[in-house]
Amino acid sequence: MDNQNYEKGDIPERTSSARKYWWLSAVCLVIFGLYFFVIRPQSDANSKKAVPAMPPVPVTAAAVKKKDLGVYITGIGSVVPLNTVTVKTRIDGEVVKVLYHEGQIVTHGDLLVQIDPRPYEVQLTQAEGQLMKDKALLKNAQVDFERYRTLWAQNSIPEQQLATQDSLVHQYEGAVKTDQGVIDNAKLDLIYSRITAPISGRVVLRLVDPGNIVHATDTTGMVVITQLQPITVIFPVSEDDLPKVLKSLKTDKKMTVEAYDRDQQNKLATGVLLAIDNQIDPNTGTLKIRASFPNKGNELFPNQFVNARLFTDYLHDALVVPSEAIQRGPQGAFVYVVKADNTVTMRPVGLGVTQEGETVVKTGMATGDLVVIEGADRLREGSKVETKSKGGGAMKKVLAHGAEEKEVRR
Repeated sequence: MDNQNYEKGDIPERTSSARKYWWLSAVCLVIFGLYFFVIRPQSDANSKKAVPAMPPVPVTAAAVKKKDLGVYITGIGSVVPLNTVTVKTRIDGEVVKVLYHEGQIVTHGDLLVQIDPRPYEVQLTQAEGQLMKDKALLKNAQVDFERYRTLWAQNSIPEQQLATQDSLVHQYEGAVKTDQGVIDNAKLDLIYSRITAPISGRVVLRLVDPGNIVHATDTTGMVVITQLQPITVIFPVSEDDLPKVLKSLKTDKKMTVEAYDRDQQNKLATGVLLAIDNQIDPNTGTLKIRASFPNKGNELFPNQFVNARLFTDYLHDALVVPSEAIQRGPQGAFVYVVKADNTVTMRPVGLGVTQEGETVVKTGMATGDLVVIEGADRLREGSKVETKSKGGGAMKKVLAHGAEEKEVRR
């Protein structure tokens, strides 16, 4: 009976608890509804109003312009002399004089080194004495031969005696020729005792000193001379540029080559194309070219590295932009053009050659268009920009005379 009463009394309590949970759920739903549909939209609107507008992107711009432009093929080359001579002695002897200074510019025929000539003067004297003796014997033999020929004509001597005398005359004639050869050799040795410059150029540091004994079999030379005027530069060009070079070679006009220093800032010398190699290097895909330079002022030095520029063509009134303005994308090359409202637009362009930091634009641009050259990495289509010239001054674009655009300094 007690158990039955407990169960009946529990029913009201359960009903009351269920009502409490229902009211609590209803209140929570109301609170969430107010938050999501009233409070949160107002908060988002307020936050959007608080966000300031994006400022213009500062960029550097330059105008597209027309100019006459030379087309060059460039390459890193090395200065190579036409002739480098190691002068060696042809005789043995003692060095008695060294007549050049280290690093001196010498000309063809200058006396550089004197080897002791006395031993060869003695040999010349001996050879001349032997020649005089053999000439006297020859003359006596010739006189006897003429006498024997007269006696043989009178049948006073046998023919064999005449033939023997004739042979003796020829022997002395041979001896005289041999003596003359010895004399010429001695004179040649005397010439070789004077070491002269075979070419004009600069000599190296001294290799021999007075008192040294030199030999014709020495492997080292007595002096090395490098020709400086004219001098050449050898540099490679790509096989893709070979048709341009060959086309220019067919004309009578010499192709101009300019040599610049390592930084490509200062022009050292101007020369002409001298020759091209007969085959392309398969490892590098390049062809060697040799250019000749007068080098009157010794601007170029052997084994010096230079930047060579071979002139191939000349473009008149070409549209050019700074090379920094060219951007690359999946669709190809393009530039950011600054419009009159100070926004930018992406414009595809067709490119030509690039020379001295400027690129020829074949299609897509017009004279006066303002292109971005610095700050393009932060731009998108329609971005607002604040343009500055390359020199640093601010600039704006105004329209004048219809659609023509001009640059105006602020």
